[in-house]
Amino acid sequence: MRRLATVAASVRQDTTVWTQAPLSGIEPAAESLFHVRIVVLDSPDLAASHTRAGQYLQLRVPDVEKPSFLAIASPPSDAASKGAFDFLVKSVAGSTAELLCGLKRGDVVELSQAMGRGFDIDQIEPAEKFPTVLIFATGSGISPIRSLIESGFNADKRSDVRLYYGARNLKRMAYQDRFKDWESSGVKIVPVLSQSDDNWTGESNYVQAAFSRAKQIYSPTGTGAGLCGQKQMTEEITSILVSDGVSSEKILKNF
Repeated sequence: MRRLATVAASVRQDTTVWTQAPLSGIEPAAESLFHVRIVVLDSPDLAASHTRAGQYLQLRVPDVEKPSFLAIASPPSDAASKGAFDFLVKSVAGSTAELLCGLKRGDVVELSQAMGRGFDIDQIEPAEKFPTVLIFATGSGISPIRSLIESGFNADKRSDVRLYYGARNLKRMAYQDRFKDWESSGVKIVPVLSQSDDNWTGESNYVQAAFSRAKQIYSPTGTGAGLCGQKQMTEEITSILVSDGVSSEKILKNF
C-alpha cells in the first residue's frame, strides 16, 4: 500500500508544468531577506495563473531537484500587465532558497504555475459592512500581505485598517520603503519589534501582545482579518479574534 502511495505521489509530482525564466532582479531586502523579481512575458499562461493575492508557486534552481515553495509578493495585476512575479525570499542555510539568493540577474530558474486559494477578499466585502480589517504579519510572512495590500481591498473606504508587522528589529523588516504608499492607500502600519534597542519608541514584544495592548473597541460582526507568518502568532491572533466574536470565516489565511 505504501509503495502505491509513493508511486501516486511521484506521478502527481511529474504532472507539474515547469517554465524556465531568467531572474530579472535580485537584491537585499533586509537582513537575510532578498527581493527576487522574475518576468515571464514569454509565458502568458504562467502569468495568467496568478489570480489572487496570497497565492504561491514552486521554484527550482539549476541542478537541484527539490523545489522551494514561495509566496508571491507582487499583486496579480503585475503578472497581468508586466508578466512580473516578485518574491521576498528568506535565505535559510542548506535550502533551495539559499541557492536562489546566491544567483545573479540573468540566471535561469524554473517556475510552476501559481497555486493555492490565496486570500478570499469576498469574505470581507462590501467595505461598508466590514469597516475594520486587522492584518498581521511576521518576518517573511509580509510577502503575501504585500500582495494583499497592493491588490487593493477598498482600504480607503473602511474606517479602521491596521497592519501589525512583527520583526526582530528594523534591520530585519522588509518593505519599509513601501510603508508610505501603504499608508496613503488607507492602511495604518504598526511595526512591532521583538528585540528593539533603547532608541525604539514604537511597539515592542510580539505582534499578538501589541494587538492585545492596543485593542480598540471594534464591532466583531463588522471586522475582517488577514494573517500570515509564524504559526504561534497566527494561532494566538485567531484565538483572540474568535473569542471576541469575529467569525472565523472572516479571518483570511492564504493556505
